[in-house]
Amino acid sequence: MMAVLADGMGGHSGGAMAAEQVLIKARQNFEAYAPQSETPEHLLEGIINEAHLVIKLTRFTSEQDPHSTAVVFMLQPGGAVWAHCGDSRFYHFRGAQTLSRSGDHSLVGELLRKGRIDEQGALTHPQRNVLLSCLGSEREPRIDRSGTAPLTVGDSFLLCSDGLWGYFSDAELGEVIHHLPAREAAQRLIAEARKRSGGYGDNISLAIVKLVEAPATAAPARS
Repeated sequence: MMAVLADGMGGHSGGAMAAEQVLIKARQNFEAYAPQSETPEHLLEGIINEAHLVIKLTRFTSEQDPHSTAVVFMLQPGGAVWAHCGDSRFYHFRGAQTLSRSGDHSLVGELLRKGRIDEQGALTHPQRNVLLSCLGSEREPRIDRSGTAPLTVGDSFLLCSDGLWGYFSDAELGEVIHHLPAREAAQRLIAEARKRSGGYGDNISLAIVKLVEAPATAAPARS
């Protein structure tokens, strides 16, 4: 199973087009995926690199300057892999605990990694929207990837844009996703993000994948 999130930039139509290109390329490459001859990591990197090239090419036929972030996640027997570029995030929770979170390819993310600001300062930094890497720019996209194995019941994965994560701590996200079914958790987080933004928030995009115990199936009755 694959989940993909893209947050477009570059004007209303340009950003939407850039994000759509990420989804189209992910669908095409996933349908053509041949695990006997291609690694999952190669698949994910190929999706991001090829979407980046397509978005760059559209700049020649569009008056917009389209860019996009990308988070690509694939679940497979025994494990999961993911890759991202930009400041859209990937979270891995086990229960309500945060096991891992992707690093933002942004100016503020770099300042955080260097210890020059803290998490609270990052949320209010005047240049928090400045990206250092994204799809569609002149530079080749920076792609960070990771994975986990084995998987267990209680593992949850969140892909989300900055319009969501900017209003929550990791602990808050983990608690909501752990205690609610995926659809209800998404609805709760969207409603709360809108409330906390006071009507001035960014677009909100998210995908939640939860691993739960499969319901027991009744044995067929014997006559």
